[in-house]
Amino acid sequence: MAKDPQTPLDDELARQEQEAESQQAGDSAEAIEGELDDKLEGIVDLAEDEAQAVEGGDNPEAEVLAARVEELEQSVTEAKDQALRAAAEAQNVRRRAEAEAEKARKFALEKFIKDLLPVVDSLEKALEAMGEDASEVHREGVSMTLKMQLDVLAKFGVEIVEPQGEPFDPQYHEAMAMVPNPEVDPNTVIDVMQKGYVLNGRLVRPAMVVVSQAAG
Repeated sequence: MAKDPQTPLDDELARQEQEAESQQAGDSAEAIEGELDDKLEGIVDLAEDEAQAVEGGDNPEAEVLAARVEELEQSVTEAKDQALRAAAEAQNVRRRAEAEAEKARKFALEKFIKDLLPVVDSLEKALEAMGEDASEVHREGVSMTLKMQLDVLAKFGVEIVEPQGEPFDPQYHEAMAMVPNPEVDPNTVIDVMQKGYVLNGRLVRPAMVVVSQAAG
């Protein structure tokens, strides 16, 4: 059975689940730190009690107690080292979870935007195709609708890739044809057949372009 397509609501639910996982990771890290702190405090208290017993002469087996105190001090040192490592690991877990949650927030609308771009393309083509017989009101209505669409995309971090006259960049452009053109440098975009778009720096759709090449 075909899987139902993702909707903006599905993306939002996924984002909330990601944030919940981030919070759980942070809570777990804090629990580990708290447990280690409690154990460390108990070891320190025990070492201090036995050290005081040795100093006060309360226990005749001073040498045994002194050795015990030394062992406890070593245990304290090791526990501190473990606590530091655990705290560092917990911090790394928290940071990774926060980074994943931030990534989910930034790109949750990617699929929705991909589905919206053909609408923008249609409005642009409709505006370009309007002849002289089109009324000014009709032309203005299509133009305003297109502007509203582009403003909404920009609000959510979408930028247009329109590289007319720029060097060809395979990371953001898709070459549809290579045409000899002695008037420009080779590997220059001489025509944009379809604009590209990026979302928060990530490519959503490459620009489809015609690229110049050296005359044969």
